[in-house]
Amino acid sequence: MKVKKANLCGKQVKLARIIKDMHQIDLAAALSVDFNIEMNQSMISAIERGTRKVSDVELDAFSVILEKPITWLLYGEKLRDNITT
Repeated sequence: MKVKKANLCGKQVKLARIIKDMHQIDLAAALSVDFNIEMNQSMISAIERGTRKVSDVELDAFSVILEKPITWLLYGEKLRDNITT
């Protein structure tokens, strides 16, 4: 039985974080300092594994901190066919 993912952005958040040479705890600290979003390392890990939901406010913060567009965080290089610009 396949487990349904809680978010679409987990893998991309992890990839962007690694590209920026950040640890999960660094990302959590940036969320706290820059956006007043309290998140610990285990919550970041759960997001990256796809087992924790991500709010729109959190997604926006990830986008700014990781310097990636929200659409990239959601879909990576392959944008879904149903997205219109």
